Amino acid sequence: MSDRELYCDTCEGVQPFEAPPCVDGHGVDCPELVCIGCGAAVLIATFAFHPARLDARWRRPTRSPHRRAA
Repeated sequence: MSDRELYCDTCEGVQPFEAPPCVDGHGVDCPELVCIGCGAAVLIATFAFHPARLDARWRRPTRSPHRRAA
């Protein structure tokens, strides 16, 4: 189990959090953490992306330079 100090909304202060035994195979990098003080659970969702790998559907659409009259 790994320990971290994070702000707990329930305790209204900085508390130690620990990662419970992970059944998903994350090990110490499990995104689920539990407050040792009150037992509140949090999910840490972090991700990284590389701009060159963005799919075309996520890019801003370009406008056509030609306009049509109504």
